Amino acid sequence: MSKPKKTVSAKTELPFGVGDAILIRTVTMIQVGRVRTIAPDFIVLDDAGWVADTGRFSAALTSGALNEFERAPSWIMVGRGAIVDVYPWSNSLTQ
Repeated sequence: MSKPKKTVSAKTELPFGVGDAILIRTVTMIQVGRVRTIAPDFIVLDDAGWVADTGRFSAALTSGALNEFERAPSWIMVGRGAIVDVYPWSNSLTQ
C-alpha cells in the first residue's frame, strides 16, 4: 500500500501582492505591470504591456531597459496556469 502524497495548501503566500510591479514570463509571452487583482486562476495587471524583446534578460531586470515593449491600452489578465516565473520589477512602468 502506498503512502498518501503531500499536497501544497491553496493558501500558500505569494512573494508579491496587490500594488507591486512585476514581470511575468508565461509559456508564450512576457508581461510587465502593476498587480491589481490576484485570483485563484488569474492575475490582473494595470499600467501594463507585452514585452516582445527583453534583450539581455538580467540587464532588463536590473536596468528596466527593454528592446521592444508594447503598452496595453487597458488592463491585462494573465492565466496563472500559464505562468512560468515572476520577477519583481523595480523599474519604471512608463516605457
